[in-house]
Amino acid sequence: MPDLLEQYAKKTLNSRVYAVAKETPLEIAPNLSARLNNRIFLKREDLQPVFSFKLRGAYNKMTTLSEEERKLGVITASAGNHAQGVALAAKRMGIPALIVMPKTTPQIKVDAVLSWDAEVVLHGNAYDDAYEHAMKLVAERKLSFIPPYDDPDVIAGQGTVGVEILKQHPGPIEAVFIPVGGGGLAAGVTAFIKHTRPDVKIIAVEPDESPCLYEAMQAHERVILDQVGIFADGVAVRQIGKEPFKILEHHIDDVIVVSTDEICAAIKDIFDDTRVIAEPAGALTVAGVKKYVASTGISGRDFVAIVSGANINFDRLRHVAERAELGEHREALLCATIAEQPGSFRQFCDLIGMRGITEFNYRYSDAKEAHVFAGVQLSGGEEEKDALLSKLKQHNYPVVDLTDNEMAKIHIRYMVGGRTDLVNNERLFRFEFPERPGALLRFLKHIGGRWNISLFHYRNHGSAYGRVLVGIQVPAADETAFQSFLDCLGYHYHEETDNPAYKLFLR
Repeated sequence: MPDLLEQYAKKTLNSRVYAVAKETPLEIAPNLSARLNNRIFLKREDLQPVFSFKLRGAYNKMTTLSEEERKLGVITASAGNHAQGVALAAKRMGIPALIVMPKTTPQIKVDAVLSWDAEVVLHGNAYDDAYEHAMKLVAERKLSFIPPYDDPDVIAGQGTVGVEILKQHPGPIEAVFIPVGGGGLAAGVTAFIKHTRPDVKIIAVEPDESPCLYEAMQAHERVILDQVGIFADGVAVRQIGKEPFKILEHHIDDVIVVSTDEICAAIKDIFDDTRVIAEPAGALTVAGVKKYVASTGISGRDFVAIVSGANINFDRLRHVAERAELGEHREALLCATIAEQPGSFRQFCDLIGMRGITEFNYRYSDAKEAHVFAGVQLSGGEEEKDALLSKLKQHNYPVVDLTDNEMAKIHIRYMVGGRTDLVNNERLFRFEFPERPGALLRFLKHIGGRWNISLFHYRNHGSAYGRVLVGIQVPAADETAFQSFLDCLGYHYHEETDNPAYKLFLR
């Protein structure tokens, strides 16, 4: 195996990638370093022309083609970063390029490939369909297929990331963290660093939805996962590459598996230090560093995390933002059962105390009890959450912790509520109040216990003002008193009782 490392190290040093790629900076992440009590360096592959490391391997592979092969052109199958890497490399080399992409590929990615003058063929609904079609076109048109990871020249091209890391950080490095999908980047960087600096640990990081390397290491052979999740789509691979596994099986020091919530928290960490939004696959390594430091308690060391890309669709940011606090253990999602009577909301919030409320969902269902879906901010992590749950139970509130319940986080939190025939004299209002810790509790105390709250929805959006949708039962005889209450409340409000959306979905 040392001979294999030496072969790859030499191959990497001879790789020709800088006609398209650039040497990306190795930057310290000051906020993350301070939090983890270590020096965390980010290798910024998100700054490449296609916002990903993939063009390194693609271009290096294409430089090995003969003149005849170049004239005929190249082809690949990809729905993401590899497609853009091949397209850019082909344009720079004056080679015709055909990219086969699934029909389900977001238009933004199709447009990115087209911008490099590549031909795009949309085929099938998944990568496997696109790959099979690409293989048919290889035979029909005599095109050269450019693999995304399972090829020595591709691996060597990706290995130039490792060359740059050691050049930019000649001092002691405790560990380099590398994201793993098919394994091309991990194999290339591992081979060069372990040949040159065997003292540096190599930690591979994968999502728990697609741990193809982790499972292969456990089985001591490549395995095919039954299915993979696609949140971190850049590494959603069912089987580690054959060539990469030859290197990784013997030379990585550990494989860390992280959750979707932990990846989202890492995206936020990178944003806080760089003001750049990494794609989920690109943030894997930061999630891995955090998990490694937490499990080992190590401090005062230097770590390198490869931020492999920043190709993320804008509409995914809402999901990332919602899950980041959960991944950092700074939010808990709870379902509590409370008595259906005036003032019960306020009593429940009194027990939560001055903690920030990120979300409150409630709809009257029967005359005896109600179920509340609440998001609660935490500053003390799991210990604080456990203490809060215990406190609620001691006060006879049946409560269920939904923080790790995937269905609840993706679906149920948006489905709480609905119609009911059991509410009379309901009026609906939108209120706005200055957002600060304890603001929701103060709002409920203003409402008081005179009128029953029959519907309640609140979400903290991180803005200066909190927005609450409230249904209140106001008998006709109380109209004057209730209007006086609204006038004295001091909060800006809009009545929505005649809103057609309310009539269609909630009334």
